[in-house]
Amino acid sequence: MIVVTGRGLETPPGEAAYDTVTIERERLAGTASGRLEDVLRDAAGVAQFRRSDSRSAHPTSQGITLRGLGGNASSRALLLLDGVPQTDPFGGWVAFPAYLPDRLASVRVTRGGGSGYAGPGALAGTVELTSGAPHELGPLALRAAYGSRNSRDASAVGAVEAGSGFFTIAGQYARGDGFVPTIAEDRGPVDRAAPYRQASLALRGVVDLGSGTELQANVSGFTDRRDRGVDFTQVRSDGADASLRIVKRGGWGWSLLGYLQTRQFASGFASVNDARDSVSASLDQYSVPATGIGGRVELAPPIGGGVTLRLGSDVRRVSGKTQERYTFVAGAPTRLRVAGGESTTLGAFADASLESGALTLNAGGRIDHWDISGGTLFETPLGGGVPLTDTRFADRSGLEATGRVGAALALGSVTLRIAAYRGWRLPTLNELYRPFRVGADATAANAALDPERLTGAEIGVDWRPTPSLSLRATGYWNRLDSAIANVTLANGPGTFAGVGFVSAAGVYRQRQNLDAVEARGVELEGRFSQGPVSVSASYAFTDSRVRATGIAAALDGLRPAQTAQHQGSATLAWLRGDLGASLTARYASPQFEDDQNSRTLADALTFDAVAALPLGSGLALEARAENLTDARVEAGISGPGVIERATPRTLWLGFRYRLR
Repeated sequence: MIVVTGRGLETPPGEAAYDTVTIERERLAGTASGRLEDVLRDAAGVAQFRRSDSRSAHPTSQGITLRGLGGNASSRALLLLDGVPQTDPFGGWVAFPAYLPDRLASVRVTRGGGSGYAGPGALAGTVELTSGAPHELGPLALRAAYGSRNSRDASAVGAVEAGSGFFTIAGQYARGDGFVPTIAEDRGPVDRAAPYRQASLALRGVVDLGSGTELQANVSGFTDRRDRGVDFTQVRSDGADASLRIVKRGGWGWSLLGYLQTRQFASGFASVNDARDSVSASLDQYSVPATGIGGRVELAPPIGGGVTLRLGSDVRRVSGKTQERYTFVAGAPTRLRVAGGESTTLGAFADASLESGALTLNAGGRIDHWDISGGTLFETPLGGGVPLTDTRFADRSGLEATGRVGAALALGSVTLRIAAYRGWRLPTLNELYRPFRVGADATAANAALDPERLTGAEIGVDWRPTPSLSLRATGYWNRLDSAIANVTLANGPGTFAGVGFVSAAGVYRQRQNLDAVEARGVELEGRFSQGPVSVSASYAFTDSRVRATGIAAALDGLRPAQTAQHQGSATLAWLRGDLGASLTARYASPQFEDDQNSRTLADALTFDAVAALPLGSGLALEARAENLTDARVEAGISGPGVIERATPRTLWLGFRYRLR
């Protein structure tokens, strides 16, 4: 019997050969923060560019990557929601406030690149979000809580079955007065709390078309307002997505997908003097519109004989531009900059799995044609006159062939795994064309950036001695050639191409292709569940080093910026119906703020806790605590040595209602 699920084609059995972690719905709905970026930390090695979450971080710092490959805030992992790429079309970062974990059925993290059937961009790995169906979401779930610093958090998720199909709706709203990002000993009169206000809405419908075929329609939108804790640093981010997917199961399986994404982003940047008693506007990035449009076709023919085959093609086109006012004099901007372009990736892929007794084999590959076009940089005085810069960058194109092979051998309770892969990532429009500032530091774009290419291998073992206990260990080696990084070129004061004036407290950087980043490490996972008690733990050790010559030779042998050598997470939970409690510990070792390894962010150990007490008729009292011990989590260090922190202790008290 064919059942309407709202999901895509079945995951190929060959995935058993790779290092994967699945975060189930119970955990998605049970974190102290209620935020997706926090949930992803359950899989050690998954990292954003900075340690802050989406209430206080700058949105452009929230790209995700894996396996210690570092980054510059653009995602090196492919993020999908029901098969649709989710990273920002212009910048490659992730709009985390758009995703309410309560509306998801699961999150599947595949470490390692080359997952060709998932799409291009799976350089460091793939993170797949799957929307929930009525049997997972329930007919109605409501949550509301009040927290520290006048914070409010509310969400609603509903699902209804309609014939052989269903509809779901999910909405959330969050706001807070925020905390002061600058640590107490570095603050000055200009520092203040950084408030936030965020909301999202997602509608989904699944309709049975007969003969094992279903139509899946998704529409969603979000709005995000943040502040960075000093004047002139307001951030505005909005987006809307729509997608249609038709999936046919049984016999000749196939899938057709089309989607559209729109984004609008704006951000202000400020310059603060050393005494932090004076602040002035330095950049007004008043409008960054971006669009992503794409499609995908897949075919799963009934081969038989233990063979599973996936064939298909996909296309994604992104466009966007940054519009900004800069070079402020007496508090007013004097120049205008407009920069942007377009890029397209068109690919074809094949993925084959063979199951033969205890042995599972997998081989997959894809070939992509890419082009970067319409790149421009225009700078002119606001008062009129001759343009300062009017550049049209040459169009570029190329072909990339990538893939992976893997094998898994099941020997009773033990499974041995081995895999090798090659992946790639096209530079984002943001990396190619948009300069940016963090405090006194300024970084210029680089329209000549080449794609990143990764080669890697891994070996692992899974052990399940009892149904309630599972253990996993994986060792890996990755080499990321042409790794894009923010490379320090000079110290201020001075006026530099692409960014303008940099003060004596700042440094001037430009995005550059390094020779490579090499990473080797070990990942350990463990899960135990017995009755109402469960324990899960994840640990990642990464030895990651830069290989550089030429203008970046001084970086050779250093660690990539914002890359911790040790990461760990562990959760102890007790749950019986609506009555339950959990405690989560997370650790990140020291890491460097900058490419030159001159600014060190201290290690951080935090504890989160959640407790729920049923009050009857589906109603429960819920208490949550983030960073229970109020540990200092250092998220950034500016040129003068001013330290920015992530979320301090945050306590929540609220109610949860579930209609049975």
